[in-house]
Amino acid sequence: MKHVYTLSDLRDPAFATEMPKAKLAVIGYPIKHSASPQMHQAALDEAGIDLQYIRVEVEPGKVDECFTEMERLGFVGCNVTVPHKLEAMALCDEVTDDAKALGATNTIHFKDGKRSGHNTDGPGLAQAILEDFGKSLTELRILILGAGGGAGRAIATQCAREGSPRIYLSNRTVEKLEPIAKSLTDDYGAKLVYTLSNDSEALTIAASRVDLIINSTSLGLKEEDSLPIPAEALNGSLMIYDAIYNPAVTPLLADANKIGAKTSNGLSMLLHQGAISFEFWLGQRPSVEAMRKGLGK
Repeated sequence: MKHVYTLSDLRDPAFATEMPKAKLAVIGYPIKHSASPQMHQAALDEAGIDLQYIRVEVEPGKVDECFTEMERLGFVGCNVTVPHKLEAMALCDEVTDDAKALGATNTIHFKDGKRSGHNTDGPGLAQAILEDFGKSLTELRILILGAGGGAGRAIATQCAREGSPRIYLSNRTVEKLEPIAKSLTDDYGAKLVYTLSNDSEALTIAASRVDLIINSTSLGLKEEDSLPIPAEALNGSLMIYDAIYNPAVTPLLADANKIGAKTSNGLSMLLHQGAISFEFWLGQRPSVEAMRKGLGK
């Protein structure tokens, strides 16, 4: 079995013969880093479901073609990661309330000739925070770094839906945050929402007023990346959650660990959103422990 498949592979007549059990996948661009296959395959095997879960690399603008090929091949569904979550949503025949609220889809179910879109990221994050820190989003004042992006917006929306008492939204371009903040207040009843740039002083002040900082930027994927928040803004009483899970310890988490802050990475969010996706496709709750072992967690 190949590590990564492509749209060309799906179109190849030999694919159906060589990979008859491949009926679930994760699509993205790039996709080779995704840990979803080992997580979902562990759950499928544990449940005795004779299917394979694969990676498919799909270029932007080609998602519709990919979905068409998957439907032809009898795929049950797929997960969708960057940069395809908005494109995938536009291609759905129906979307769940979670997908509508979070403004994107990360899970697609192919059934009866229709494409159903769901978003498991928000609920997955809520479960991850509860598991990793022993606190619910309802109890926590939160600063979200990179809140103007798709992932940041989804996280902010989930925090509002859960009733977080105070939400700080930070982004390089502050203008992108205004409609998000308005939606959190008007549509989801957020109590207090503040918007700020990623200017050092503003971030330091916000960090002193929250319990939890969530990094939803891509800073930390590369070793040479700068921190998404000044190191001096961190303190030992904070909880720091980095949505990045590869590397497991980003520069942000390394600095936070040095000062005794509680930290965790995005592997727990991947785990819990994956379990919700599995149930959406197959109608049964997977073994979260099997998925956890699949991730080496």
